[in-house]
Amino acid sequence: MISAQAWADAHLLWDYHLLHHDPRSCSVAVGLGSHDLGVADVTAELYHQGMAPRIVFTGSNSPTTRARMPRGEAVHYRERAVQLGVPESAVLLEPRATSTVENIEFSQAVLAEAGVTVSSVLLVSKPYEERRSYAMMRKLWADVDVVCASTPMGLEEYVDSIGDARMVIDMIVGALQRVLVFPGWELAISQDVPSDVVEAYEQSCREGFTSRLIPQAAEPA
Repeated sequence: MISAQAWADAHLLWDYHLLHHDPRSCSVAVGLGSHDLGVADVTAELYHQGMAPRIVFTGSNSPTTRARMPRGEAVHYRERAVQLGVPESAVLLEPRATSTVENIEFSQAVLAEAGVTVSSVLLVSKPYEERRSYAMMRKLWADVDVVCASTPMGLEEYVDSIGDARMVIDMIVGALQRVLVFPGWELAISQDVPSDVVEAYEQSCREGFTSRLIPQAAEPA
């Protein structure tokens, strides 16, 4: 049973993670692999809107995707986008990345190999990964402009679409931890985190939403 306080804290964290960027035309769209096929849906929609002429889907597998996406996150994303009318020729595949650091580095390599000149990236992720992904891009791929996008859903609607409230809240909490610690690891730019957001994060940890937390010395993901 998830308490009313836990839901309130999750809402606060969810709202903080969203950047509310206005979509605009970019050199390429990069869809970050995950358990959520909604990332592919949004990327396909933005492609059809003319927001990017090329797409990179990046991601191998993680514990949360092996059963859902046995062929790998990027492969399943590409299949979904093609089903939604995106030409296969518009999609580049990066199937090896197992962390956001690798998503960024390997996507750069795939684009360079394909001869795609990149000055701006439309970065598509799960809603609660917008802020962290943006901060990592600004640090690790600093010479491009970054515009973030995600499925336009509220927290409850998103939980219903995934079907596992505890997993979603665990991931929301884990994303906030990374916002806090990654700048010190030289993996992300520093961002202002309001005190009420920090308090909601700490309370969520006390309530046991900790499965996506990483030890301070662990390999980043």
